[in-house]
Amino acid sequence: MPNDFNTPVIEQFRANHGVVGGMFEGARLLLLTTTGARTGQPHTVPLGYLPDGGERTLVIASAGGSPRHPAWYHNLLANPVATVEDGTFTYEATADVLTGADRDAAFARAVEQDPGWAEYETTSGRTLPVVALTAIPGPPRTSATTPGGMLKLIHDAFRRELALIRAEVTASGPVLGAQLRVNCLTLCAGLHGHHVREDQGMFPGIERHRPDLAPVVRELQAEHQVIAGLLDNLQKILTEPSPDRAALVAEVHRLTSEVEAHLDHEETALIPVLNAA
Repeated sequence: MPNDFNTPVIEQFRANHGVVGGMFEGARLLLLTTTGARTGQPHTVPLGYLPDGGERTLVIASAGGSPRHPAWYHNLLANPVATVEDGTFTYEATADVLTGADRDAAFARAVEQDPGWAEYETTSGRTLPVVALTAIPGPPRTSATTPGGMLKLIHDAFRRELALIRAEVTASGPVLGAQLRVNCLTLCAGLHGHHVREDQGMFPGIERHRPDLAPVVRELQAEHQVIAGLLDNLQKILTEPSPDRAALVAEVHRLTSEVEAHLDHEETALIPVLNAA
């Protein structure tokens, strides 16, 4: 069972599809449900997370600087399968505790972006474990009750991440941090994958059932191509040893504007059609 501090955060997270206020406002947050090592009962906690390129998500067992590992970490050692809620989807994931250079590199990225992690480690007197969560293949669950509602949830998740990336890039110093690079590349991978799924699945289905919407679908596909070009440009900048910060800021703002306009256009054109179907 969640403790008294976590309960309102969990309830707000679920009610607002991952958006919370207070001390966690604007943070990348997920809910992790593990199986109690001693009780066998589900145990849910809100955790800050680090993007890790799209294949996995990282969480750090800081316990707020406590000298003891948190309960969820002990639970994962006993049963390394957990349920993850990201505000849009709920899915099962395997948990792997990073070791050696892999752990150290991930933790160094976290500290570079937020020195608070290093403070927690110093206060705790222990090496903070870094855990990678990898989704188990299979369809995720969602609270959306209509296809249009599902599209809106996915789009809103991208809007939140775009706003975070834009703020992080704008506030970054002259040297681009490693974690910020990973955040940007994870966003690029997510947008690319979403658009490929739409181009190959949703759009052909709409055209089959509503041939009259073919011109609208073509417009949306053309927007996908524009965004794909912006993603390519952004990734090229990110892979440079010393990226031009001004160019990076400009490219992120350009991408954000194009994507947000596209999301608005797609929702206006397709949500009524998807819900009617």
